[in-house]
Amino acid sequence: MSQFQANLKKMPGISHLEALNLLDADGSVVATIENKAGSQGSLSLYNHLGQTYGAITPDAARKGLELYAEHTEDARLHPGKHPNIDRLFEIAEKKTTLRVKHVFAV
Repeated sequence: MSQFQANLKKMPGISHLEALNLLDADGSVVATIENKAGSQGSLSLYNHLGQTYGAITPDAARKGLELYAEHTEDARLHPGKHPNIDRLFEIAEKKTTLRVKHVFAV
């Protein structure tokens, strides 16, 4: 099992979520992470960061990069391959914050 997978096992479940919307300071949706194959790990991680930090802050972004484990280095070497990790690099560097809005499954 990868370190990222081990980290995910420690995070809250996401079965109640359809998606997470990430909002900028103006309240505009700048990204959506859906509960579907290929993005469930990111959904779980961003949900965890939002619950822990109250938003995706620079500190949350740095923790997220740590939790992405082996994928963080791959994202650093291949910009654009992992947009959800790239976003955390940007938040940590530019010291911005994104609010998390849950979209609950019905």
